[in-house]
Amino acid sequence: MPYLKTLILAAVLFIAGCGDPYVAKIEDQLPLVEKRLQQLSSALQNGEIRNANLINQYADKLATSNPDMNQLIDEFRKDATVQGPMYLALLQRLDTVKNQGTMFASDQVRYEELVNIYQAADKVLYSDALSDPLNVLADMSNGELPRVNAMSKSDELAANNAQDFGVGSQLVGNPSYGQWQTDNSGMSFWQWYGMYAMFSSLSDRVYYNRWGRNRGYSYYNDYGRSRYTSPRQYRKQQQVETRTRKSFTSKGQTFTSTYSKNRTGSSGLSRQSVSAQQSSKFRQSGSKSKYAKSNSKSKYASNSSFRNSRTKTTRSFRRGK
Repeated sequence: MPYLKTLILAAVLFIAGCGDPYVAKIEDQLPLVEKRLQQLSSALQNGEIRNANLINQYADKLATSNPDMNQLIDEFRKDATVQGPMYLALLQRLDTVKNQGTMFASDQVRYEELVNIYQAADKVLYSDALSDPLNVLADMSNGELPRVNAMSKSDELAANNAQDFGVGSQLVGNPSYGQWQTDNSGMSFWQWYGMYAMFSSLSDRVYYNRWGRNRGYSYYNDYGRSRYTSPRQYRKQQQVETRTRKSFTSKGQTFTSTYSKNRTGSSGLSRQSVSAQQSSKFRQSGSKSKYAKSNSKSKYASNSSFRNSRTKTTRSFRRGK
């Protein structure tokens, strides 16, 4: 009888050991992500996020000089709060991980999503990510307000030999502000969400085939995409790119992914953004994420030097023209 009990216990331990290791990792990571988001919420409410504070300052100045754009300006004020589209998107992604696990291809992908949310909620990185909406406000001032964490508009366009897609172009491709839609001819174009649709009256419609080849710099597209994009949003981006590539191929033309190389244009970003970009290989179909290694602990886990770093950076203010 004791021998039988020993066999049963050994069998139970064997089965437990053969279980999905990512289930335990998810349970460990969930409270860390929730705490990180709470810390970010407090920082936004207490005025501790640098670029969030600058968004409010820029919005105040623009409201005086461009009162006819106040509705759009007020929409950007939300980016400096917990009601901003970027912060709300992080909350929604966390809710999906917690309550809609079947939406993920595997527990590994679910765990990787948690790690990405954890990174995205870092206060320094989040401030860097806010440079996109902040610099849209700068461009709305026609050069009166300088871009932050980025080269001037004229320098950036020249450095990338890029096309000027008009005010708001830094947000094109960012799923927090809009999405790619397909028109009757099968062409993909950028459709703004809600109040951001006012940009449509300020510039021509942006089509993916032209934007993909000729876009300029933005923090999201060149640094933050791996952190501020959910798996579902990434799949949609891949579908748009695949359709565009097939269209080019049918015409005997070559299409190069808009994400195949980073654009020039950042200036004075934090070391966290630079190191995260260099060490983070974004999800690609058919390849394993760097966060999938079950034998090593993620560098962004709770005791990470990345999380605890307090690197001081010098950010230049260059006037956009």
